[in-house]
Amino acid sequence: MREAYLVGAGQTAYGAFPNESYRSLFRTAFEAATNSVPKGLEAAEIDEAFVGTLGVGGRQLGLSGPAVTEHVGLDGIPCTRVENACAASGFAVRQAVQAVKSGMADVVLAGGFEVMSDTSSDATKYWLGVSGETEWERLSGTTFSGVYAQMASVHMETYGTTREQLSRVAVKNHANGSKNPHAQLGFECSLEDAQSAPVVADPLTLYHCCPTSDGAACALVVSEDVVDEYTDEPIRVAGVGAGSDDVGLFQRDTYAGVPASQRAAEQAYEMAGIGPNEVDVAEVHDCFAIAELLAYEDLGFCEKGKAGGFIESGATELDGTVPVNTSGGLKSKGHPIGATGAGQVVEAFKQLSGTAGDRQVDAPVYGLTHNVGGSGGAAVVHIFERETAVSAR
Repeated sequence: MREAYLVGAGQTAYGAFPNESYRSLFRTAFEAATNSVPKGLEAAEIDEAFVGTLGVGGRQLGLSGPAVTEHVGLDGIPCTRVENACAASGFAVRQAVQAVKSGMADVVLAGGFEVMSDTSSDATKYWLGVSGETEWERLSGTTFSGVYAQMASVHMETYGTTREQLSRVAVKNHANGSKNPHAQLGFECSLEDAQSAPVVADPLTLYHCCPTSDGAACALVVSEDVVDEYTDEPIRVAGVGAGSDDVGLFQRDTYAGVPASQRAAEQAYEMAGIGPNEVDVAEVHDCFAIAELLAYEDLGFCEKGKAGGFIESGATELDGTVPVNTSGGLKSKGHPIGATGAGQVVEAFKQLSGTAGDRQVDAPVYGLTHNVGGSGGAAVVHIFERETAVSAR
């Protein structure tokens, strides 16, 4: 198979944008992505597109995949809409990589979008809910936050994880998000803020939960045959892994981990030929604070049950051994469901190309993204490798 390379990536700000449509949001992300390609890239050069969305709000009903690609000038190219709950555009990126590696295409767009601010809070809860098991969890009254609260409770009871450790995730990610102009909740919060906030689903407080968001993100993946036309500083897609699991939490053998993430990570590390200790920067799926702690363990950044101590050690801070969620993560940057996975790739691109501004990590070589669907029914992991030294910016 051919090598695949990430040559550009861009996103909108995340937030509530009542004057925007899903088409206009996607255009903004698309233009940001094409403008980020060092040597430039035109719409006419794109062979295929994969677009992720759950289709939450009323403003994006219909054949939304071709609607957004047509809107940005990609007339007539194959476009596939990918729906895998919160992992929709993470899997869209995987599909783009597969298209390039297989030889089916040389230049592929992977993106995602979501409009979540045009429905009531009850309707939004419904759409979030159907990302998980519907018949036995959602229809019996369990909310999305309630499912992750169960996971948090089990981890706390089994391993001694504390609410303070959960809160440290929020503090770190808000600190990073305050340095990100695209973040929806781009402000810092204190440990006291996070711990004393209203309880959403015990033990999770408001600051342990990500917001709902409007937004879009795009990434551009090209083959080894054409990469030199677009950049002199290639970022290789070194590893890709994906996994699935029982959709319902009650169906699984463990509440204190996400087996789909573990499977995806194992595949990605094997393909990349590296181990967790070689990852320099990571974007992980922190829809709730406990999800980030679980990701530390599932991705091999620390031993099972040690995530609480790992966050306390400072290892995942911007200057730590493995900075995690330098963008602010879902917690601070926001979570427009269909755009989240591609948005993580945007941050990996910025970090590896040395353009992350005040949140830039020192000389990263390997960047990892981890995108989860539902409460762990699906997961996808990408590992990106910077092959040349980053030019001074």
